Amino acid sequence: MDIKNILIKYWGYSEFRPIQEDIINSVLDGKDTLALLPTGGGKSVCFQVPALSKEGICLVVTPLIALMKDQVENLRKNGIKAVAIHSGMHKGEVDLAMDNCFYGDVKFLYVSPERLSTPDFRTAIHNMNINLLAVDEAHCISQWGYDFRPPYLKIAEVRSIIPDVPIIALTATAVPEVIKDIQQKLEFKEENLFKKSFTRENLTYVVFQEDDKLGRLLRIVNKIKGTGIIYVRNRRKTREIAEFLKNNKISSEYYHAGLDARTRTKRQNDWMKGEIRVIVSTNAFGMGIDKSNVRLVIHIDLPDSLEAYFQEAGRAGRDGKQSYAVLLFEKADIINSKRNLKTSFPERDTIKSVYQALGNYFQLAVGSGKDVAYDFDLNDFCENYGFSPLIAYNSLKFLEKEAYILMNESVDVSSKIYFLLSKEDLYRFQIENKFYDGFIKLILRSYSGVFSDFVNINENEIANRSGINSGSVKKYLQQLDKLGVLIYIPRKNKPQIIFSRERFDRKDLLISKENYKDRKLSASKRVQAVIDYATSKNKCRSQYLLSYFGETDSTRCGKCDVCVERSKININEIEFDNVVKQIKPFLKKNPHTLDEIVKHVEGANEDKIIKVIQWLKDNDKIYTLDDNRMAWKQQFTLNLE
Repeated sequence: MDIKNILIKYWGYSEFRPIQEDIINSVLDGKDTLALLPTGGGKSVCFQVPALSKEGICLVVTPLIALMKDQVENLRKNGIKAVAIHSGMHKGEVDLAMDNCFYGDVKFLYVSPERLSTPDFRTAIHNMNINLLAVDEAHCISQWGYDFRPPYLKIAEVRSIIPDVPIIALTATAVPEVIKDIQQKLEFKEENLFKKSFTRENLTYVVFQEDDKLGRLLRIVNKIKGTGIIYVRNRRKTREIAEFLKNNKISSEYYHAGLDARTRTKRQNDWMKGEIRVIVSTNAFGMGIDKSNVRLVIHIDLPDSLEAYFQEAGRAGRDGKQSYAVLLFEKADIINSKRNLKTSFPERDTIKSVYQALGNYFQLAVGSGKDVAYDFDLNDFCENYGFSPLIAYNSLKFLEKEAYILMNESVDVSSKIYFLLSKEDLYRFQIENKFYDGFIKLILRSYSGVFSDFVNINENEIANRSGINSGSVKKYLQQLDKLGVLIYIPRKNKPQIIFSRERFDRKDLLISKENYKDRKLSASKRVQAVIDYATSKNKCRSQYLLSYFGETDSTRCGKCDVCVERSKININEIEFDNVVKQIKPFLKKNPHTLDEIVKHVEGANEDKIIKVIQWLKDNDKIYTLDDNRMAWKQQFTLNLE
């Protein structure tokens, strides 16, 4: 089928977005392709359309279970057969999914990167008709990226099994060195990048240095109508700010990973439907969210990186209408960023202690536990072993980056059943086991498709229909599972930890000094970039972000706080930049009087030079000494010691 007909049939669009068609044609030409599209740019269409136009299965690698579930559900809603395999799934679910790939009409197989590296799965791939390998969130492959995942490094090994299959890598945020790294690590036959400009003409970036953040927040939310997201750093603040907004008659709710999965799902859905206007969240909210009419994204705290900020801010205005991305900060936030960076890298001995305690927590013998998923409660773990939750969490994140463990986010997975017996064998079982006959009939009346696939069930609903309590329902299902009649998988709603390798003894746990130092240095550079962005007052916000991502030829947006202030002095961009480029190094080297500065600057008249100097003073870039000489103000920098 023609690619435009596929787009119309399954997505209802008559035209592709800019560069989507070019990316798709590159893939159909058999070329390895890197697609760099900003958040909301339609990345999934770039691999789903070419995969649907060819015989066979598209193998999709993605790190987040929630994202995997969303994409599979969306494909199924469009009538496209898709399945997912990830850590923590029941063996029966995995076996059935694989059977459907071998013998059914599955078009998309979503897998986690760690699943891709197992010998059994690689053998299975060899026997499948794979038409495309898609790597989502491809920045995770780069150790220089902001979200490095070690299992991604093994993706390229699969290419030897399917040598003639092209690969498409997709990401929304990558700096130039990461772009190069992705293509090298995935063994592209030749570099082939399709990059849509990160310019968002309808999105205005604004930064306010503000001591009264709540007051400013309230004024912004009252002024800019429509749906919004407010990002904060910790869970306590999500609740406090949501309550503050409610008390000021603004419909809001809070969201974080510590809430039970059903509450999270309800609040997300209520916000998506517009029943909640503003959601206040940690960065746990937003991945996979596709709401086009978000008018406002506010960051109350400094983010950890400009990559994360750009992705989160980019959730505003996907419908192309005027929207705002606002960052609020105060001087104390700079100090907090330094402290947060330090706590993000616990001492190596502490990391080893957390690892040892984790093995004891799950009662694992040294040499055991590989690839087994364990439900994990961070607070319970910390109470048992006396760790600070923040230190423990950051130690676990470091262990994940060193490929010792894998942490899966909490995802609400409903209880499921799948009948192993055929209808005829089940009928015989019911005749021979009258005790279960009525219960089985109720299940069959309540749920369809239980002989062909795992079906979501609700034990409370079954209890209401049967007149017995939900505890008894679970007991009957467990007994039928033991008897081999069906597979029963109870509901899961807790985070999980998987040991990527067998448990090591503490003394054998290797945490490289070089890796530790390099990761800390890389993280510090990202934090410094955020501080520089927040404190900069002489460069257009949009230009600043675009240059960070390698776009050095952009023009001023004319709408951000910096552009608005600069416009007041009635000097064009070229003139302003020319004066600043001469003043900055001159005053950084030594303080000078106004006359000395004016004489030093070439290519501008005195009146305009003085206007720029006044602007720089008003915006806290230069200051005046007691003897009336002026000096360039040093910006906040991180000290890693």
